[in-house]
Amino acid sequence: MGKPTGFLEFERQKVKDRLPLERLKDFGEFLVPLKDAERRNQGARCMDCGVPFCQSSYGCPVDNLIPEWNDLVYRGQDEEAFRRLRKTNNFPEFTGRVCPAPCETACVLGVTSPAVTIKDNEAWIIDNAYEKGWMVPRPPQVRTKKKVAVIGSGPAGLAAADQLNQAGHSVTVFERADRVGGLLMYGIPNMKLEKSLVDRRVKILKDEGVVFKTGVWVGRDVKASDLDRDFDAILVATGATRPRDLTVPGRQFKGVHFAMDFLTANTKSLLDSNLKDGKYISAAGKKVIVIGGGDTGNDCLGTSLRHGCSSLDNFEVLPQPSEGRTEEFPWPTYPRLFKADYGHSEAVARFGKDPRTYSISTKEFLGNEKGELTGLVTVDVSWTKDEKGAWKMAEVPGSERTWQADLVFLALGFLGPEEELVKELGLEQDPRSNVKAAYGQFKTNNPKVFSAGDARRGQSLVVWAIQEGRGAAREIDKYLRT
Repeated sequence: MGKPTGFLEFERQKVKDRLPLERLKDFGEFLVPLKDAERRNQGARCMDCGVPFCQSSYGCPVDNLIPEWNDLVYRGQDEEAFRRLRKTNNFPEFTGRVCPAPCETACVLGVTSPAVTIKDNEAWIIDNAYEKGWMVPRPPQVRTKKKVAVIGSGPAGLAAADQLNQAGHSVTVFERADRVGGLLMYGIPNMKLEKSLVDRRVKILKDEGVVFKTGVWVGRDVKASDLDRDFDAILVATGATRPRDLTVPGRQFKGVHFAMDFLTANTKSLLDSNLKDGKYISAAGKKVIVIGGGDTGNDCLGTSLRHGCSSLDNFEVLPQPSEGRTEEFPWPTYPRLFKADYGHSEAVARFGKDPRTYSISTKEFLGNEKGELTGLVTVDVSWTKDEKGAWKMAEVPGSERTWQADLVFLALGFLGPEEELVKELGLEQDPRSNVKAAYGQFKTNNPKVFSAGDARRGQSLVVWAIQEGRGAAREIDKYLRT
């Protein structure tokens, strides 16, 4: 695949970023695409590796035909590359920007050399398809008389809606927010995923016949029993939206917020008024601490910096990852590695240091007589393995520190779907409180109700949500045709 000697001739070249201090002035996308000739060279680096682990279970959850479209990019067969990409991925314009790219960590070339730029190639293919006019609505020619309700318009719900609509079923998507997209719209900041890209794709779905009802909270505005009466099948794709809290003394002080409340309000205000309405949590001039070292925590860093925070720290209870693979993460598994994401790089440019502190745990929030947050107390922790190989955490004696803070954002992950709808539908839950529905079948204990995405599997990646939405659509289609 690609040029036989391409991986020897061309160096890995990722998309360029606007300079950190420049991009901190706005919330616009900061990636600058390569020139077409440069992109074709990146396609040429794909090897004829025999077993493409990039599209295996270790790599791409949606089984993208990666070597095929890399080869087509190299050969200039751009429209065919787009057709091959569309066969497996409903939303490559999203995954090509926000996916952590397990395909690249499973790339065979990556064993000895920098991996192929699979993620960037994917984004280029779909962006080029929009530019050339190939990405257009494809309404189904034949309609069944079956109606499906999809609850939630995140990546799982949208993928299922797309697949079911293409199969000819009439699909209505219910979204409690004022805009379609779920996590894609309000959970991911604009500089990482331009909301115009989400709107553009949703418009195509609308033109293809998918009906969207925004501002409708199923279980409150519409009874679940009404959906059960009016639709032939229901898909619960509400996501895992219950945030994990940090229940330490002082949690009640004003200034401690869940990360998603911060990010959601910021994006909504940005879209509604370019932040002029003031309906968001402003970090301007504030001492900010973000607790949690994942993607959501990083997004809080980038957003706080764009507001103009006066200081910024990021706490992670786990130890600092290795910069290379360890025995714990052999190839081609997805490794936990130390890397600088966009928010970390921007913090270094703004304050001259990496904001992250590892192996640290928050013990208490501090406040004043007005109930306002003023700081917090932490303790260092150490990690060791017991005789069974399980990691154990212990506090380091005498390591307590006090930090000043005006705002703290909790980015500690999510515990599962909100249970109001789950209980109203009478759905069983697994031990982790997710909707109980076997993978591959997606069926709940209610014969006409299915579940997919984070609501079923727990907090995960956008690409896994798409895979689950496609799988659930397949099973719903089977159910409707029997």
